[in-house]
Amino acid sequence: MALGRSLPAGPSRRRVLRRGSGAALGAAAGAALTACGAGTGDGVGADGRVTIELWHGQTDTGRAAIEALVQAFNRAHPKIRVNPGAGVLSDAMLQKVTAALASGSYPDIAYVFGSDLAGVARSPRVVDLTDMVGHLPVPWSDYWRPAREAVTVNGRVRAAPALLDSLAVVCNTKLFRAAGLPLPRAGWTWDEFQDTAARLTDAGRGVFGTGWPGVGDEDTVWRLWPMVWDLGGDVISANGKGIGFADAGVRALETVQGLARAKSVYIDPKPGTEQMYQVFNSGRMGMVVTGPWGLPDIITAKVDHHVVPLPSYSGRPMTISGPDTWTVFDNGAARAEAARTFVSWLMQPAQDVRWDIEDGSLPLSRSTEKLAAWQARESATQGLPVFTRSLEYARVRPAHPAYARISESLGQAIVSVLLGRSSPAKALRRCADEANAALLIPR
Repeated sequence: MALGRSLPAGPSRRRVLRRGSGAALGAAAGAALTACGAGTGDGVGADGRVTIELWHGQTDTGRAAIEALVQAFNRAHPKIRVNPGAGVLSDAMLQKVTAALASGSYPDIAYVFGSDLAGVARSPRVVDLTDMVGHLPVPWSDYWRPAREAVTVNGRVRAAPALLDSLAVVCNTKLFRAAGLPLPRAGWTWDEFQDTAARLTDAGRGVFGTGWPGVGDEDTVWRLWPMVWDLGGDVISANGKGIGFADAGVRALETVQGLARAKSVYIDPKPGTEQMYQVFNSGRMGMVVTGPWGLPDIITAKVDHHVVPLPSYSGRPMTISGPDTWTVFDNGAARAEAARTFVSWLMQPAQDVRWDIEDGSLPLSRSTEKLAAWQARESATQGLPVFTRSLEYARVRPAHPAYARISESLGQAIVSVLLGRSSPAKALRRCADEANAALLIPR
């Protein structure tokens, strides 16, 4: 790797981790959140300035990036003051927002994971942004489809897109050379991925072909959806009464089973997937499925790498994007309007590109992608254009209140197959029973 280190050093992602960490943070953060919750008063000062509260959930480089943007907004909008609230991390946001809504003291804007939005949006306190996105300086259609779909619930825009990513495969070129293997190219298949992983594996040297999160959380699950979609399945069936992956899920799990049986997959036993990435960055894993957030640590570790789109069964391009959102809450007309002004400002290319570069996200819109700053970023970062180009065909998980239960059931199925405790068919049957029961609950 001859590239510089213009990327932020190891953003504390993973924003894809939707469950598991909130309870640990709950006791420590609860009192602080109640104290800083906005939820009372109209927010309009004697001078006419409106003050709104933002729970951004970011740490490290992400926190610095959003707070710098808040300062710029406040300077440019003297009639609005945004306070970036402290004390809540993004992994605990769902729990904290839910508690805040119940108590009646909630922020004006919160960073809500895309997979949690449908549940949060059931609250009447969530502001509908459909009219706002119809009057943006950049047309709504210019925003990537995953960004638009992730914030749309039942045909209405219930949040503003905050972050965009995608999955691809990063290869350790040194290990490929040592194994005498050519680097994969776009259009490769999951059978080729399995074969390559097996040939890269060297148990004597502690080298794995690839890795997979093994705790059953959302990081475990979302890697399987592109496989399901490519096989003609879907998360939820067309009639909405059951899962849409009863058959495709078995085939996808058979691929997972093949990796496990060949002992070519490192199964990360801890939440956060940090160990899996550490194995790759230490030169002991040939391929890792990751997003653009993984590049900073790979560059810092000086891993000579090659990025290729995800394999598929059909040879057609397929990947997943896991967008997150800025969700606006109703604390009265003045504060809601100020919050809309702020999130619409954040979405514009001049601000979006700053956030993308500093926090390791992908451009929300084609207009941002065309900016010189983003083009320079891609030119300086090996492999980054692969992630950006994949937004042309990326899909997102459905914005459905039952998704969390479906994910939980599928996560356990994947882990049981990875660990050899169940066959793909048996694991999927149990998953279907649990997930279908969740879908029967009225929305």
